[in-house]
Amino acid sequence: MVEHLADLPTPLLADACVRLDVPLRVAPAGVRPVVPGQRVAGRVLPVRHHGSVDVFLEAYGSAAPGDVLVIDNGGRTDEACVGDLAVLEAAAAGVAGLVVWGLHRDTAELVEIGLPVFSYGSCPLGPTRLDDREAQTLVSARVGAHLVTADDLVCADDDGVLFLPAARAEEVLAAAARIRRTERTQAARIRAGETLRQQTAFDDYLARRAAEPGYTFRQHLRRVGGAIEE
Repeated sequence: MVEHLADLPTPLLADACVRLDVPLRVAPAGVRPVVPGQRVAGRVLPVRHHGSVDVFLEAYGSAAPGDVLVIDNGGRTDEACVGDLAVLEAAAAGVAGLVVWGLHRDTAELVEIGLPVFSYGSCPLGPTRLDDREAQTLVSARVGAHLVTADDLVCADDDGVLFLPAARAEEVLAAAARIRRTERTQAARIRAGETLRQQTAFDDYLARRAAEPGYTFRQHLRRVGGAIEE
């Protein structure tokens, strides 16, 4: 299932969540892969960073192959919280990638290592602080407004980072696959000369909206079988 999730772009998964009324949880805009084009999907391995790398090493001890380390550094932009040694150790522990709500450093080395790392960007400064550890340090991580745990999956690509409840991943995956098939068919028809307006009977939509101001384009798309917005 995780392999199939990794094969689906995050926009399709987000659209599937909307269609299924699965709460949307995405990392703040700007969290991107260190190497463009990289993507990762796996179970969340949560950790809260307090200024020392020891929490990462401890988290790796409970990692299952394919887990994705999700680091809560409070979105800080005054320090990097992860670098080449922590990423190398992640690879050695079987971790599939890292998502950082914060910054990384050692960019050249991370590119060479090749393990997917997502963050706000880079900073040469490491942490100089050492905060008190929290009871939830290895239980949950906050990424923006969202709290994630090992009960969640994370999917990340060039468009951003999306979190899904593992219990609903199969139905989200199936819905996203259906949406992708519809969109690919629509794209092929556009290239063949049939415009999107023709495919979606857009003139009919405008006429019905004029008669029924509450009629939305999403309702229309569902009636005609299109897939653009969700």
